[in-house]
Amino acid sequence: MNFADVKKTIYYLERNGLKKTWYAVMERLEERKGPAYEWKPPAEEELEAQRAHWREAGFSVTFSILTPAYRTAERHIREMIDSLRLQTYPQWELILADATEDDSVERVVQEIQDSRIRYIRLQENGGIARNSNEALGFVSGDYVGLLDHDDVLTENALYEMAAQIELGKKGGMELKMLYSDEDKCNGDRTEYYEPNRKEDFNLDLLLSNNYICHFLVMEREFIQKLRFRPEYDGAQDYDLVLRAVLELQEAERHNTGIQEAGRHKEEPHKAEESIVHIPKVLYHWRCHRASTAENPRSKLHAYEAGKRAVQDFADRKGWKAVAEDTPHVGFYALRYQGNLFDSRQDIGAVGGRLVQKGRISGGRMTEEGGVFYENLPAGYSGYLHRAALAQDAAAVDIRNIRVREECREIFRRAAGVPYRTASDKDIFDVSCMPKDCDFVRVSLAFCSALRSAGYRILYLPDFPEASQ
Repeated sequence: MNFADVKKTIYYLERNGLKKTWYAVMERLEERKGPAYEWKPPAEEELEAQRAHWREAGFSVTFSILTPAYRTAERHIREMIDSLRLQTYPQWELILADATEDDSVERVVQEIQDSRIRYIRLQENGGIARNSNEALGFVSGDYVGLLDHDDVLTENALYEMAAQIELGKKGGMELKMLYSDEDKCNGDRTEYYEPNRKEDFNLDLLLSNNYICHFLVMEREFIQKLRFRPEYDGAQDYDLVLRAVLELQEAERHNTGIQEAGRHKEEPHKAEESIVHIPKVLYHWRCHRASTAENPRSKLHAYEAGKRAVQDFADRKGWKAVAEDTPHVGFYALRYQGNLFDSRQDIGAVGGRLVQKGRISGGRMTEEGGVFYENLPAGYSGYLHRAALAQDAAAVDIRNIRVREECREIFRRAAGVPYRTASDKDIFDVSCMPKDCDFVRVSLAFCSALRSAGYRILYLPDFPEASQ
């Protein structure tokens, strides 16, 4: 364990006690027994093909890269700019809003002499949100990408974004928000580690953690309408994304004429079709001792701001819920007051995990019946803590499920038996199913019917655990 790991472990111990810290350390050590991550850049042949393809295909989308700078090291600002100049898709401008007291950043820009760089000298450092808002006034591209002043993009980043946007156009869809996978690198970029392989848009996972993060691109008018809120400095991007989701949902409600309070279609899933995940690492997040990624104590205010952003989302939806910290810094849980279904009209069923011999054996499933987090020790939190976070699911196992009352007829048709509860928590009594029941098949059939009816399925890791 390196020095940063020791600091994180001590902080975790102070927050969560010895038992949880023991599990966390053991899990981390086990992870390191696996194959080491190695970032492999696209082959030069692929990069050359991209340079030719966008011209042949007639890509027309333009990007404004928004980067607030403040006391940025010369090496870092050069590498950030170089990562843009090496893009296989060159239709970009850099809006560099600099709040540094001296001219150190400006000198670098003058030396580079690229007309696509627009240097904005800020009169004062108003914080990252205010500085970003000033920069938003100068963007002219069709889409705005957010790039931190000491991070870098991969050479194919803008091409991949442009290709998805153009594909959306052909399908008659104007994409509003795109995001990619990312990884971290050390200060001199000689090591790459902790890849963040993300899910496609998952509302409840997003309410647990800003898994979208980098590289984030948004349609220009959309982000200019939303802007950044200074009171959420440190988590301004998280707050932006959550408000973007709200805006899309409300716009879809208006467009479809869904006005009846209490209907589950109050939150149309179609709105989420304009949010696209590109499953490729397109962003390297540089970590050093002062960064949040390396030192969890360095920006505790950012984590508090993140929690407030989640609470604001719940309040705006009218949910009776309180955002709370989890054992993992920067990860949150919404605790619903009273019956969850009363607040969440969009949810048709809630499921928890199944545990056998101390390991996860069932719970959240893919549409094909694969089990997420299968064989993970019950005390572990899994890859990027996702096994310990609330999340939308394509399916959950009916052996540990609670179904909304209005959806129990759907359950009866899929399961072949009426919904009967096993406890005062309204959990399904699995003993009423035939002994030879194929639980996976029935679970998938029920959840497919539930999704077709317009409902979400929520997987909760702290749902009462069931033994298998």
